[in-house]
Amino acid sequence: MLPTSEARDLLELTRDIADKVLEPRVVECEKTGTFPDGVFPALGAAGLLSLPYPEEFGGGAQPYEVYLQVLEELAARWAAVAVAVSVHSLSCHPLFTFGTEEQQQRWLADMLSGETIGAYSLSEPHAGSDAAALRCRATKVDGGYRISGAKAWITNGGRADFYTLFARTGEGSRGISCFLVPRDTEGLSFGKPEEKMGLRAVPTTTAAYDDAFLPVERLIGEEGQGLSIAFSALDSGRLGISAVATGLAQRALDDAVAYAKEREAFGRHIIDHQGLGFVLADMAAAVDSARATYLDAARRRDAGLPYSRQASVAKLIATDAAMKVTTDAVQVFGGYGYTQDFPVERYMREAKVMQIFEGTNQIQRLVIARQLAGN
Repeated sequence: MLPTSEARDLLELTRDIADKVLEPRVVECEKTGTFPDGVFPALGAAGLLSLPYPEEFGGGAQPYEVYLQVLEELAARWAAVAVAVSVHSLSCHPLFTFGTEEQQQRWLADMLSGETIGAYSLSEPHAGSDAAALRCRATKVDGGYRISGAKAWITNGGRADFYTLFARTGEGSRGISCFLVPRDTEGLSFGKPEEKMGLRAVPTTTAAYDDAFLPVERLIGEEGQGLSIAFSALDSGRLGISAVATGLAQRALDDAVAYAKEREAFGRHIIDHQGLGFVLADMAAAVDSARATYLDAARRRDAGLPYSRQASVAKLIATDAAMKVTTDAVQVFGGYGYTQDFPVERYMREAKVMQIFEGTNQIQRLVIARQLAGN
């Protein structure tokens, strides 16, 4: 349920753009692993890369509830692009929330303009969910910091214009700081894109910092504040992935229902066979439940209420639902579902990673349990 006519119009605009800009290219780009040149500028020109940020910085000033429903619509056409949009928004969050007014005035408008796209650089080869184990180091020198080390699993890596980087400036969990890194920083290089199971059109890479210099004004927040900044951003990012997973699941459900209405077996459309009808009903219930959980968390965020636990619940429910629904969609299609002639096999491959990034679903259970215990 969208709260305003403006929001409803925005969602209609999103569907129109997604149908015209994303739908025609998704199959070929995902099959060949080709980056979708021109897609992100088109989304930016429509204002879809900056929706949850204030108008004073060029944002859309939309509630998070609305922004997430836009993400869902994008994901229903092209999950990789929707993930990249979510990561871009996540990458802007630290500067908007923890940056100084001078930093925001200097950089935020360009980041939200749609002419640039961001990436989030937290994970390392040996430190995925264990963010406190980061080794990439920022050493303080005259006028700034020297960055040395490796980062991993960077969505938009090598393609993004700016990188929100978390690096070690001290010891322990309070020794991590946040930096805003421009793409053309000397000493920054990227590895070959990972050969992924799905989401192949948007690169995921490693990054190497070889004594790269960052001026002191590139520090976001205070030294040692990095983990709290990272976790604050991740709460929002988990909602983004929840919406993406829901959009992917909705598309898989829609395709499965359409196929079941056409395919005949034993003289009837297969949707009229109770055994299959119940499978589709369970798929629909999973999609609706996923949407309800992410919208509940988003409304809490919009109201200024604590929502960290609800974000983890939404990420857990929505991504598990996406995995189940896409798997069931393949089953509905039978043998055809296992071929590349139909997109449901791609949906199933794309759903798997959503249970892994932005914190694995095992980590989400840990977060939820700790909050219930009051830790």
